[in-house]
Amino acid sequence: MPVQSSRMDREPLVSVVTPFYNTAPFLAECIESVLAQTYPRFEYVLVNNRSTDGSREIAARYAARDARIRIVDNPEFLDQIANFNGSLGHVSPDARYVKMVLADDAIFPECLARMVALAEREPSVALVSSYRMWGEEQVDGGGLSFRTSRVDGREACRRMLLDGLSLTGAQSTVLYRADLVRARRPFFTPGRQFPDSEAAMELLLEHDLGFVHEVLSFTRTGNDGTWTTQRDRHPLLLLALQRVELYGPKVLAAQELAAARARARRDYFGALGRQLLRRPDPDFWRWHRQGLAVIGWRLRRRDVLAGAARALLRKLLNPGDALRRAI
Repeated sequence: MPVQSSRMDREPLVSVVTPFYNTAPFLAECIESVLAQTYPRFEYVLVNNRSTDGSREIAARYAARDARIRIVDNPEFLDQIANFNGSLGHVSPDARYVKMVLADDAIFPECLARMVALAEREPSVALVSSYRMWGEEQVDGGGLSFRTSRVDGREACRRMLLDGLSLTGAQSTVLYRADLVRARRPFFTPGRQFPDSEAAMELLLEHDLGFVHEVLSFTRTGNDGTWTTQRDRHPLLLLALQRVELYGPKVLAAQELAAARARARRDYFGALGRQLLRRPDPDFWRWHRQGLAVIGWRLRRRDVLAGAARALLRKLLNPGDALRRAI
């Protein structure tokens, strides 16, 4: 026991944070995945956002058995981004790293150990990422050489913009340096649809990216989470457009930026044009107006109609493809 205590004293403290609201079907699996970590020194902050489905009671049962768990109850209900930002405010002042694990996700036993080891070895990194399970079967992430564990941050931004690489995954994928979390207030920009992506890109403009070539986390799909409500709205195409417009001018050469913009705009408005032919509900257009406002754009009828015309032309020129989809 003294040997283990000595080792724990030498290891940097990691604050693992799980904000939760009415996630009773998944919360126990999430908590157990954190408690199963091989890394010896972490605290676990569970932040209850006024749950009414028994989630708080699940958290309390685990807290009663494990002193590493600390439960925080929000005095009032917060929207998701405000809840995430508030949760990060409860991180220990002694923590060197912060790992957020969403309540319907999970991390694998070596997650903290592998990520902290890389961060300690490469002090210039702002965040450490890895491969992840996207749903029950699909592995997401990467595109880097397996020999590469540290990437210049601006080069990582370039690769994501030019090659479409998924290097930072979702919220449960990455480990942050705690000093950078404390320095950025609010850490996640309110009112944004992809606040975790924006935070990662902005950190990488100034710092490097660490990448562990192992599957270290699990992102749940198909449940009633934010991604499920957005996936029929072509969120990845909106994200690609926002990224190019917000960060492309900072890391791409003029010719690269022009090509990336042309591709992002073609794909995005083509998708909106196809949706116009299907007459989507008003929430679809409201969501995209909000997303375009982030980059200072308005949703213009002529852009969508041009996308619809291109989509219709492709259907006319490829009737066999439409027939195969119908069958």
